[in-house]
Amino acid sequence: MRALYAAATGMAAQELNVQVISNNIANLRTNGYKRQQVHFQDLLYQNLRRSGSSTSDQGTILPAGLALGSGVKTTSTARQMSQGTLTSTQKDYDVAIRGEGLFRVTMPDGRTAYSRDGSFDLDAQGRMVTRDGYLLDPGITVPQNATSVSISATGSVQATLPNQTEPAVIGTFQLARFVNKVGLESIGDNLFLETAASGPALIGQPGAEGFGNLQQSYLEEANVNAVTEISSLIAAQRAYEMNSKVVTAADQMLSTTSQMFRS
Repeated sequence: MRALYAAATGMAAQELNVQVISNNIANLRTNGYKRQQVHFQDLLYQNLRRSGSSTSDQGTILPAGLALGSGVKTTSTARQMSQGTLTSTQKDYDVAIRGEGLFRVTMPDGRTAYSRDGSFDLDAQGRMVTRDGYLLDPGITVPQNATSVSISATGSVQATLPNQTEPAVIGTFQLARFVNKVGLESIGDNLFLETAASGPALIGQPGAEGFGNLQQSYLEEANVNAVTEISSLIAAQRAYEMNSKVVTAADQMLSTTSQMFRS
């Protein structure tokens, strides 16, 4: 029975939908996290009577066809790359991006990864690194005798040193953006990788045309709305229940048919 298999695909699709929603809720407090949204498509149809086909030798045409669908499939779990809320942290090395762009990070294997998480620290050499110790690209090293560090909206990093009246520029942030940022590959640890779908990275200075600016001592929160996710969760649960009702109804119909044969 077609209804049994179509409903089964609906239950599988909503199960995956709930998994994505639960991941969004779990990352509600993850810096720079971008929520995922599931997209569905209907499966192939069997056309028993095709629309527009001839119904007589006189040229009459069928105005509406007869097609039976076979269910639903999941096509993508796209990232929603909208801006998250900026929160003050009072930490000198926390940096948030307002607008377009991602930080560049050099991974231990030499690959370049990208992130919206600007929670940086210093390693033993005074280099700015992520919470996992990955180096910021381009590298910025803070002198050990620096008394304070300031990061401007355009990415210039200045350190105040002893016996100097003017702060010294010790580095500059750069940002990357992509033609299709939804096509970036998520690899965990708040990092993304470039793919053929995202296109190559476009590098620029914060504040330049097409790029956002920086905010020192702030972090970007996840762009997850708890109320929206709970509403989506309820809708997914109800859709799963309705599909399960179809499975039960189809089973009862098949049971009735088999009982007729046994009678």
